[in-house]
Amino acid sequence: MEDNNRRNQPQYDDEISLVDLATTFLKRRRVFYAVLFSTLLAGIVYAVLMPERYDYVSLVKLAEKDSGSYIEKPAAIIATLENRWLPDYQSTYHAEHDGAIPFKVRFENPENTGLIRMVSEASPSQREGVKQVHAQLIDELSQAQSAAVSSLKQNLERQIESLSSTIKMLEGSTDAGAAIAAAFKKRLSLEATLNSMRPMEVLTVNRESAERKGPARSLIVLLAGLLGLMGGVFLAFLTEFASLVKAQLTEM
Repeated sequence: MEDNNRRNQPQYDDEISLVDLATTFLKRRRVFYAVLFSTLLAGIVYAVLMPERYDYVSLVKLAEKDSGSYIEKPAAIIATLENRWLPDYQSTYHAEHDGAIPFKVRFENPENTGLIRMVSEASPSQREGVKQVHAQLIDELSQAQSAAVSSLKQNLERQIESLSSTIKMLEGSTDAGAAIAAAFKKRLSLEATLNSMRPMEVLTVNRESAERKGPARSLIVLLAGLLGLMGGVFLAFLTEFASLVKAQLTEM
């Protein structure tokens, strides 16, 4: 009976046990260690030599017509920066240096504010270049804002002068009390707007972020170690597989 059961049990000659796996791994452990340490060393070297990069930020506050109201909308300013002034500077830079600016400039408007942030991620060696780009863009923005403030101021002054003339003309009329009161009210409103106007203000130029950008060096080394572990195990078994295939072909 026992002999029959043994004969009926299927034979799995191709099965690999955990002992076989451990034996194969120990046999090819040099391959594993070579891959692990070379990958780890490469990760350490990369982490040490990886250039430091920081965010360089410039911040301006747009000209105000009155409290919380800006002469030009921040979205319109950003559109002009992205589609006119920055491309103009890029063209000039390319013509002078025969190459593109080695960093990007992005523009942001914090919600419900009149602030415009210019942000560039660059290495410390590029700091002066970033400062030059930001300063040029701020200068373009300052000129545009000054022109907008001057235009609005002149418009308000003309309206105030016109209302003053109208009030003088109406003062001689006996039935112009309501019209004079409305003109006075309108003039006071325009004068309040004129007095509350504020020019554009540059808050900071090319300020370096406190923390460096990019992954931490410790994370790079950790990922290199994990990659070395996985790659070492894989190549150890792949080497053994190739060796067995070669031996089999030799016997044929």
